[in-house]
Amino acid sequence: MSAVRSKICGITRVEDALAAAEAGADAIGLVFYPKSPRAVSIQQARAIIAALPPFVTTVGLFVNASRCELGEILDAVPLDLLQFHGDESPHDCAGFHRPWIKALRVRPGDDLQAACRFYQGACGILLDAYVAGVPGGTGEVFDWSLIPQGLSKPVILAGGLTPGNVAEAIAQVRPYAVDVSGGVEAAKGIKDAARIQAFIQAVQGA
Repeated sequence: MSAVRSKICGITRVEDALAAAEAGADAIGLVFYPKSPRAVSIQQARAIIAALPPFVTTVGLFVNASRCELGEILDAVPLDLLQFHGDESPHDCAGFHRPWIKALRVRPGDDLQAACRFYQGACGILLDAYVAGVPGGTGEVFDWSLIPQGLSKPVILAGGLTPGNVAEAIAQVRPYAVDVSGGVEAAKGIKDAARIQAFIQAVQGA
C-alpha cells in the first residue's frame, strides 16, 4: 500500500501552516464558511498561502456557497483544490476549473457506492461523522465499519481523528488520505505544532 496522505484542516495562522508543512503534511485546509470557528478571510488565506513552501496542496472548504461568492474567493485566493461540505449537487461543485472533493457525513444505511457514482466528477470523497445540523469539524468519530471496501473514488477519512487513533483508522479503513482539524488543536482554529508532528508521524508509521 502506498503512503497515506495527510491534510491539516482549519488553518487560520501562517505559523500553523508552516508547522504543518514542516511536519510533512501533504495539504492544508482553509475554511470559507463564516459560521465556522476556523473561518478565514480572503486576506488571511492569501497570507497563509503566500508563506507556504512548494508542493503543499491548498484546499478551500465551502458549505453551500453561492457561485458568485465562490467565484470571488477563487479570483482572489490561489486554491489548488475545492472541498464541498454542504448539500451541493455535482453541478454545484463543477465548473470552477479546479479539481474538487465532496464530503459525505456517514450514517448507517448510507449507500456510499451510489454516492461515489452520483459525484462521479469528484477526484475523491471525504467521509466525516454525521452530526445533525453541523456540516463538519465536529470532532466526532463515526463507525469506520460502515465504509465498504473498494469504493470507486479515493477515500479521505475525517471525523475525530487524533495522533492517538489515526494509525488504527488507517489500518481498518486503508484510506487514500486522512484529514484532521480539532485533533491537533490547542483551541478552535489554533493548532498545536507538537500535535501536528505527532499526527503526521503516526500517519507515516501506519
